[in-house]
Amino acid sequence: MTAWRKSSYSGTASDCVEVGRGIGIRDSKKPTTHLPLSDKAWSAFLTYIISPSTSGSMTIGAGR
Repeated sequence: MTAWRKSSYSGTASDCVEVGRGIGIRDSKKPTTHLPLSDKAWSAFLTYIISPSTSGSMTIGAGR
């Protein structure tokens, strides 16, 4: 069983994205399905969004 975690910024809200280490991400409103992500893909995603050159400019589906 995977321990799913959500952002501390979500508080008690139920409409958020949760992360399962080594498993992927899921919508807290539909916890029976998830998007699988490898550790490498998750690390690359975090590096991208934290990078000063891309912070706040991510466009979904744009490709790099």
